[in-house]
Amino acid sequence: MPRFKRPKMERYLTPAEYRRLGADLRKAEAEHPIPVAIVRLLMFTGARLGEIRFLRWGMVKPPRLVLPDSKTGPKVIWLNSQALKVLAGFDRGEDDALVFVNSRGKHPVNIEPWWYNLRRRCAMPDLRVHDLRHSFASTAIMDNVPLATIGKLLGHVLPETTAKYAHLSDDVIGDAAERISGSLAQAIGLRS
Repeated sequence: MPRFKRPKMERYLTPAEYRRLGADLRKAEAEHPIPVAIVRLLMFTGARLGEIRFLRWGMVKPPRLVLPDSKTGPKVIWLNSQALKVLAGFDRGEDDALVFVNSRGKHPVNIEPWWYNLRRRCAMPDLRVHDLRHSFASTAIMDNVPLATIGKLLGHVLPETTAKYAHLSDDVIGDAAERISGSLAQAIGLRS
């Protein structure tokens, strides 16, 4: 019997959705600072939820996070100015202390119930936390960041893993094709 194959989820945020999400994060920040900080770090770094949820202060070594273990083994996550600003909003704890701890102070924060409500308020009920990672990669592609660099940022071991994001860049590829053909037409003396 053939195995049922689930369709691949290829969801990423549009500029309008980013604006809605940003507005709702700003509204939620005072009451829910930890989940908001986690979501912002996910957006700004392209990290996986578990990599941020289980982050310990000893792994925070600006300008990077140095994870001893991740889905693909040891990993470095680069901290840009926005990510550094998110982390600066929290008092640094002991090296073995969690960065984002629950209200009892013992376990990592579970953002799932909060995330469910946030995405409903943002009118994006289908948005998964992992889609923030896809959106990070998609934004990088649209900003003409080379796939090899995106792979390094995401911690991909194989280039094929990063290549799956290339389909998100149809506009970028179309623009590149237009620029290349324009240059070639000019080189052979044709008018654009």
